[in-house]
Amino acid sequence: MAASSPPVHPMIQPVAWLLGKWRAEEGSGHFPTIKDFKYKEELTFFHVGQPMINFSFYASHHDTNAPMHRETGFIRVKPGTNTVALMIAQNIGLVEIEEGTFAENEINVTSTVVGRMSFGSDPAVKTLQRTFRLVGDQLEQRVLMETSDQPLQEHLLIRYNKME
Repeated sequence: MAASSPPVHPMIQPVAWLLGKWRAEEGSGHFPTIKDFKYKEELTFFHVGQPMINFSFYASHHDTNAPMHRETGFIRVKPGTNTVALMIAQNIGLVEIEEGTFAENEINVTSTVVGRMSFGSDPAVKTLQRTFRLVGDQLEQRVLMETSDQPLQEHLLIRYNKME
């Protein structure tokens, strides 16, 4: 007999529209210091009954399916507000805390902390801004990035379809 999911904690109810597995077949990435690229990505947002959403993001190269970025973390909502925070660890040696706000079907956050391993490659990431928004039945994610040698600008744009 399969275990049933616990009820969604009331504190994450305002952002529960994220819950589930999402997949995109073609996202675009660009930045002045790298070659433009296309990628695929699968996102999973889930909960275990606690006042947070757990997530994992798995990106792969559009043509070769080679693994690319991996991100995992948590989303928390400040009680009684529309303030939200993402805590993220990436396989490229970055950790982030991004904070901002949510409204109906949209989350906008900006990094308040970006840490990196001591032997990370330059240029160093200084700021990240991220938006999740429902567009019809698709989830759109847009990421802007600032590095030690480039101003804040769009880096990633992708739309996902809900799989489950």
